[in-house]
Amino acid sequence: MAVAATGFFDGVHLGHKQVIDQLCAVARERGEESVLVTFWPHPRSVLQQDADRLRLLSTLQEKRQRCLDYGVDRFEVLPFNRAFSQLSAESFIREYLVERLGVTALVLGYDHRLGHDSFESTAQMMEMVSHCGVTPVQVEAFSEGSDVVISSTQVRKALAAGDVQLAERMLGYRYAMLGVVVAGNRIGRTLGFPTANMQLYEPLKLVPADGVYAVEATVLGQRYKGVCNIGRRPTVGLSDARTIETHILDFDQEIYGLDLQIAFCARLRDERRFDSLEALKAQLHLDREKAREIIVA
Repeated sequence: MAVAATGFFDGVHLGHKQVIDQLCAVARERGEESVLVTFWPHPRSVLQQDADRLRLLSTLQEKRQRCLDYGVDRFEVLPFNRAFSQLSAESFIREYLVERLGVTALVLGYDHRLGHDSFESTAQMMEMVSHCGVTPVQVEAFSEGSDVVISSTQVRKALAAGDVQLAERMLGYRYAMLGVVVAGNRIGRTLGFPTANMQLYEPLKLVPADGVYAVEATVLGQRYKGVCNIGRRPTVGLSDARTIETHILDFDQEIYGLDLQIAFCARLRDERRFDSLEALKAQLHLDREKAREIIVA
């Protein structure tokens, strides 16, 4: 027997955590297993609803690990396709939750959706859940003391504006990206600021707005302070390609082909064009010292 919560849970922000906390608490009270049921890939990528603008806050592995860290007993992934998208809420509950997973109670977020159905009210949805022999548990919206209800959409808006600290407050952790270090043009090294040029493993992962950020970089199993530039390098760029380059403080090793994770601590400034390489170098010194001050060891 199990208590379940369902949804995409992109980013696993503090609103999601409230649902997960309730899920685990109800499961403990009932002496049952807590199961988080999610879907992959994102429904918009399957249904082609603004799919070209779809950007994810978390990869499937990031989502799984955070849910397990928050205490979920089991993380179930259901393949999302067009046939699945046409399931009614009742069919989804009976065929997937009850018959396959043994669900006896379902935890519902404030803006929860079930199946292909549209419900006039939360009460109507809860009535349908009860009709399927499953106990519904309602969780209220989470705002963390602000007027803005926390949602994946609000987190995306914050990151798109470069406000990584607001995103961190809504997520409950620093937003991070994982990728592989690839070769760049090595201009940073000639300035005394070697950088790691990163290619993301998940191409749909949301990249914050162009600019310069204080970041925490993890490479070779160790964490370092760093300065990350996202953008088109207007002073030295040889093309219009957008890059993600990180200068890792107090680090001087060749790491091409290795994993690099960067977690965003604060936005330092906009990316801009400098009149000379010397002016750029002077600004990079300031960026580095500011990052040292901001990032707590």
